[in-house]
Amino acid sequence: MPKPVFILNGPNLNLLGLRQPEIYGRETLEDVADACSALAEELGLSIRFHQSNHEGALVDWIHQARNEGSGIIINPAAYTHTSVAILDALNAFEGPVLEVHISNVHRREAFRHHSYVSLRAEGVIAGFGTEGYQLALRRMKTLVGK
Repeated sequence: MPKPVFILNGPNLNLLGLRQPEIYGRETLEDVADACSALAEELGLSIRFHQSNHEGALVDWIHQARNEGSGIIINPAAYTHTSVAILDALNAFEGPVLEVHISNVHRREAFRHHSYVSLRAEGVIAGFGTEGYQLALRRMKTLVGK
């Protein structure tokens, strides 16, 4: 089995299902983690699923993935638009990176249209709700299988 895929989630995603359900839906982050675990098993992948409201924790997990991970799926949440530190950490990772957003950030406020993470990501999935994580896992299977 290949090294695990790190699935990293940024600030406020711990409130998924409670915070602005009209935008983000009613599924919880635990629901997302369970769906990702089930799909990963079906695809022959293993995952490490993490969430933090702290930028440094996300950077630390990206660093950990350098040695222990085959790829990174990241929903950086608000750090998408602000974190050069996360971009720099991702640039030090040699495997594939996919960026996921639950909402379609391009239909929202103008400040959400810019992503530092997109400068490093092989692909961006936005606007497919929490199903975007599963789409990213399917794509990651292809990328890490090469």
